[in-house]
Amino acid sequence: MKNDFLVAITQLCSERNLPKEIVIQAVEQALVSAYKRNFGGGQNISANIDATTGKVRIFAAKTIVDEAHDKKTEITLPEAQQVDPMAQLGGVIQIETTPDDFGRIAAQTAKQVILQRIREAERDVLYSTFSGREGELILGTVHNVDSQNITVNLGKLEAVLPRSEQIPTERYRHNQKIRAYIAEVNKTSRGPQVILSRTHRNMLRRLFELEVPEIFNGLVEIKAMAREAGSRSKIAVSAVQDGIDPVGACVGQRGVRIQAIVNELNGEKIDVVEWSADTERFVANSLSPAKVLAVNLTEEPNGYKVANVMVEDKQLSLAIGKEGQNARLAAKLTGWRIDIKSETQVKEEATRRELVEAERIALMTPEEVEAERAAKEAAEQIASFAEEEPVAEVTEAVVLEAPAETLAAESVAAEETPTEELAEETPVAETSTAEVPVEADTEIVPGTEKTFAQAWEEFEAEEEAIEGETPEEMLKRKADRRKRQTLVFDEQLGKVVAKRKRKGGRTRGWEEQIDE
Repeated sequence: MKNDFLVAITQLCSERNLPKEIVIQAVEQALVSAYKRNFGGGQNISANIDATTGKVRIFAAKTIVDEAHDKKTEITLPEAQQVDPMAQLGGVIQIETTPDDFGRIAAQTAKQVILQRIREAERDVLYSTFSGREGELILGTVHNVDSQNITVNLGKLEAVLPRSEQIPTERYRHNQKIRAYIAEVNKTSRGPQVILSRTHRNMLRRLFELEVPEIFNGLVEIKAMAREAGSRSKIAVSAVQDGIDPVGACVGQRGVRIQAIVNELNGEKIDVVEWSADTERFVANSLSPAKVLAVNLTEEPNGYKVANVMVEDKQLSLAIGKEGQNARLAAKLTGWRIDIKSETQVKEEATRRELVEAERIALMTPEEVEAERAAKEAAEQIASFAEEEPVAEVTEAVVLEAPAETLAAESVAAEETPTEELAEETPVAETSTAEVPVEADTEIVPGTEKTFAQAWEEFEAEEEAIEGETPEEMLKRKADRRKRQTLVFDEQLGKVVAKRKRKGGRTRGWEEQIDE
């Protein structure tokens, strides 16, 4: 039986492209089923096909006992020792029970079973093959086109390209060669089901790996992608090694590489931009081919990340794109919501804000304006003073940063005072003082009806303006002096009792300016 049985199996394996061991195992299982069907069940039967001669042998596993009650499953020790001299009670021995005419019976009975097993083996092989290729590109031939799905012949099986995975602008015809992305492989009772896609964004990644050796070898990395299949795509790339131009590598000499990808996608436009760890720069790059003037990033309380982009007036339509496509793809690519405005629009908005602010100030009383101005200046002074080296502690009086003035002559006199003399000065008399920020201009001074802001204003009013000095110059002079001076405010008296000028280095001293 070398035979024809073994030759048939070998031929079957060759035709169906199946491993010989899988087919032989399937045939052996079919032979067991055929034996049980023709010679009775209830036995532990196994079949063996000699891979050299093709001879088929059937074995029954029997338990070795003292007295056999069931000849199909039991055997006595003497009988077992005739087959295997080393057999012992309680053991299991394989006894050959191949019928004389089993070859003919097996050929008739196991035919359908063998074919079924072979089909199952083919399905398993195909599923293993294509499940391992999920996420790859494959080349196929259009076999059938209907209103919903397209059947694509992949050689060993037929895959499905659903309507939802087809590029809307493409038209397919019978026997057309197409390249598609293996999106999904499912195992069904009728064999593996392969779902293809032409719209998946990872198809763009695979095409770049196919056409750009630097991406395939890992020298250039794809950081982000955004795609509207059939219309436009954006891809952000970054070089892993110095000296490599990632965008130039993807475009290729004279654009040959990017053009091959565009042709594969039937004219779909592709923007290749350089990725950057600097978000502002990345957002500006993502709006290519538009030129960006400035990017301002903000995060709203609701968690939205917004990039406010300013472009030249003539670049506005290009940055937004047809029906907002360029801005939409840039937002998908970067993960930021992008708000694009022209240079003129930004200036107009700034002007409107200034007008609104001017109207608001116009409705305020002079006292409110002055209080707001003092509060802003004080906040700026405190912020700048916090950056400087802190002053030495004063035990008897608390130093209050305030909007006070100092004359240039006083500054010179303070600088000329020796450090030793300053150390011998009598400290300010102990008073009930408190450190009060300038912004607290509504707090009432203990023992008076004045607020701190009013007290400062009275103190400022005592100084005379320089002859010929304009109001703007006077305000500027006062602001300059405030940066160089601190005052001591007595809460009980409701007035400034001492003034201190900041000197260079770490030495700081007091200079009495106001009589108690």
